[in-house]
Amino acid sequence: SQYLSQSNHYRGCMKHLVKEEQYQKTKAIVVKFGEPGGTGELLQKKLLERSDKTYNWVYDYWLEDMYLNQRLALPVNSNPAMVFPKQNFKDRKDSLRFAAHLITGVLEYKERIDTRVLPVDFARGQLAGTPLCMKQYYRLFNTYRLPGHKRDTLVIHKPGSIEQEHIIVACKNQFFVLDLVVNKKKLKEMDILTQLEKIVKMAENSEERQPPFGLLTSDGRTEWAQAREVLIKDSVNRESLAVIEKCLCVLCLDNPSGMEVGDTSRALLMLHGGGHEKMGANRWYDKPMQFIVGEDGVCGTVCEHSPFEGIVLVACTEYLMKFMTGSPSKMGRATSVSELPTPARLLWKTTPHIQDLLKASAERLQRLVRDLDMDVHKFEVYGKEFIKKQKMSPDAYIQVALQLAFYRCNGRLVSTYESASIRRFHEGRVDNIRSATSEALAFVKAMTDEKASLSDSEKMKQLWDAINAQTNYTITAITGLGIDNHLLGLREIAQELKMERPEIFTDETYVASNQFILSTSQVPTTVEMFCCYGPVVPNGYGCCYNPQSDHLLFSVTSFHGSTETCSAVFIKALDEGLVEMRDLCRKSNKPQSSAAPAASKAVVNNQGAGSKLPSTLQKTMK
Repeated sequence: SQYLSQSNHYRGCMKHLVKEEQYQKTKAIVVKFGEPGGTGELLQKKLLERSDKTYNWVYDYWLEDMYLNQRLALPVNSNPAMVFPKQNFKDRKDSLRFAAHLITGVLEYKERIDTRVLPVDFARGQLAGTPLCMKQYYRLFNTYRLPGHKRDTLVIHKPGSIEQEHIIVACKNQFFVLDLVVNKKKLKEMDILTQLEKIVKMAENSEERQPPFGLLTSDGRTEWAQAREVLIKDSVNRESLAVIEKCLCVLCLDNPSGMEVGDTSRALLMLHGGGHEKMGANRWYDKPMQFIVGEDGVCGTVCEHSPFEGIVLVACTEYLMKFMTGSPSKMGRATSVSELPTPARLLWKTTPHIQDLLKASAERLQRLVRDLDMDVHKFEVYGKEFIKKQKMSPDAYIQVALQLAFYRCNGRLVSTYESASIRRFHEGRVDNIRSATSEALAFVKAMTDEKASLSDSEKMKQLWDAINAQTNYTITAITGLGIDNHLLGLREIAQELKMERPEIFTDETYVASNQFILSTSQVPTTVEMFCCYGPVVPNGYGCCYNPQSDHLLFSVTSFHGSTETCSAVFIKALDEGLVEMRDLCRKSNKPQSSAAPAASKAVVNNQGAGSKLPSTLQKTMK
């Protein structure tokens, strides 16, 4: 019964997104797959057996499929960034004071993690009070993504290990070791500032300057794995890599970029550093937490995404921003560690072949930089308070608006990804909310078809239908009943059994269902900052949004190389659609029609609401 429900769900998600002939073919394949005694029943049985032996049957499959198997370069394609408020530094030393204070906050936050005093997160909305899995927090500072030829490895270091008592500081494309414990004493904030000043001075010394080895981490994963094999043949390179791979985090001290400082340019500098000609080599993209402090006040963090989700990044960075503003700097107030050793510059042995590898990496990063089309946009006509007054979920409302914008630009809907947290389960990460529902399609057609003679009340009913469909899917996904993880589990079990790949997974509809031309995520913040990331397919959009009380902030990305996309055009369509939706709500005599069941009130965002889990799921996902 569970499989039948999921197969109907899958078909319902795709019926209106593929041609009728293709849908009928898919329907027959799905029915055959689910026949009693058939392939689907066997795979489901094996998946249930797996669930009895593991805390979370999908976690390893999901991690490999979503991240570790991917071969694209991490900048833009995988690593998200959080852009901090623009800082007004008086001079370089002022920026270093900020950096020292920031690292002090990082160490305080890490200590809260290590001593397990970080408050447990709890679900909001329905099932309020359900504790959420905290494991992602414990991977913020003690993990590293190691490149592999076919698959990367997420390396997890033991928390509090003596090997992890340092950070790496990048300055002028050079890498330095800043030890946080000297003579068994932890460095104070003044000590950290002193060491940063030494590092900046050392980086100015052109005679000792090393090649920009951080560029290699910006390359495709297979290319970087191959380059790393070449590097580790020399013991000097091997030692430098080991020190980086075991650090707590990376602090990137950037020179002024020379770019006009606005939201979009700051976001670009966080995502890719502007390429090798600017700050793109002053990074080490494999490390989950890289804090960037620019002399021109451009600050933020860029993250390797495989260990944790955006909501954990938000919690960490909001803590740091509040620490920066609410906790006074302790410069000169505490006794410093005497006789601080000079920070070590990491050394590299190079060869003509390695120089060629660096040049190739630099060129590929520059192509990526030129290709990215980004538009960070603040929609100021209204914010989430207006949406709440309509008794609608802001997240569902914005998702419908995104569908309207895409339809207006392309005349069709496509497979859409919205991340849904499943942290109510042990080791839970995310499943997918498929926002391109048939109800959303009906609504966007009604709003854009000039020949249609629908009244405002009829359009309003269709808006409510779309909102409710989105809300209900959200509840389904966050309570572990989404289709994407289930299908992934069945596919991977088939591969483990060395079966010929079942037809359901080679079918054109399944392939299309995993081409997320519209990749979206709500990343709300309570302090002034925003998140951004790139598209996940060459002809797609990445859309991260941050709903605030009186405005909505959107970060939209696409690639110039695609003739099907343009971030500015999408933003314009999004603006128009949001205004039209507001006008429609205002015209409606009743803000909530009879078409709006209680479910529409239940979910404010996709991070916590839910409903009771059926016993079948409790057996398959612990």
